[in-house]
Amino acid sequence: MKRISSPLQKLMLLLGLLLIIACTADEKNNSGSIYNTQFAANVIYGLDGRLDLYQISDDRLRGLADSTVALVRTNELVAGTDDLINLNVGNYGAIMNLCPTEKYREQNSVGFCSGSLITPDIILTAGHCVDTQSKCDDTAFIFGYAIKTMGDQPKTVSAHNVYHCKEIIKSIRITDGADFALIKLDRLVSGYKPLLLRLDGEASINDPLTVIGNPGGLPTKIAAGGKVRNISADFFQANLDAYGGSSGSAVFNSESGLIEGVLVRGEMDFEHQGTCRVSKICTDDSCRGEDVTKISAIRPFIPASY
Repeated sequence: MKRISSPLQKLMLLLGLLLIIACTADEKNNSGSIYNTQFAANVIYGLDGRLDLYQISDDRLRGLADSTVALVRTNELVAGTDDLINLNVGNYGAIMNLCPTEKYREQNSVGFCSGSLITPDIILTAGHCVDTQSKCDDTAFIFGYAIKTMGDQPKTVSAHNVYHCKEIIKSIRITDGADFALIKLDRLVSGYKPLLLRLDGEASINDPLTVIGNPGGLPTKIAAGGKVRNISADFFQANLDAYGGSSGSAVFNSESGLIEGVLVRGEMDFEHQGTCRVSKICTDDSCRGEDVTKISAIRPFIPASY
């Protein structure tokens, strides 16, 4: 879902950007934010905030993105040469019948959900993505499915970066409630660091948020500029740029870099425009928002070794 801001909001954000630019480089580097000024500026005007990995210069944010995974059906993987596995990708625009104006229309798509590494061998995702052992057995968890160089269209992945399901530790799917799954992988993950969770308390209204995942099965996308709008018992609602395929994405506090929850459901993604479809556009405070299962609802089920 894209966002637009009111003229007053745009003016206030522009003034804020000018103030930030006036700060010294040293002040930026010690701000405590997980993204730098260049990254934050992209979402100021209320446009689609999703960015590819090659567009991100902040090493901390790139590190968070590196430890996220695309969930892909095992039948979409085809053995290739040497260490490479071919991905049975499709054209995103053709699959979704998107209008020519749509962002990322010509990129490849392959995944069906997203996830994140939270221990050396446990993935956190949405419960509705993997709610039975048979579905888990049919799912590959892929690191590194991202556009790291402008113009790159990933169609292969190293076998080293492909993991499979050993067992479901816990999967919960409650309509208008908690929705998450903890998946134990077939082996310890090498080359990627587990992400950090908020270990006590929970997000508050207006806390700044960043979501990282694979909307529409696309290569990894990072979108900042979100905020907590409403809070319920086991989830909160936020204005995040999220699409189908974003389910299971880690939602981070943009200041601390800690996982606040997992994206699970939200507003309808597209609207018809003639014979094709375009993204639905909402103001920051309109539409239903995107639901995020709180990390506080998930913590009790994470093994004590975390």
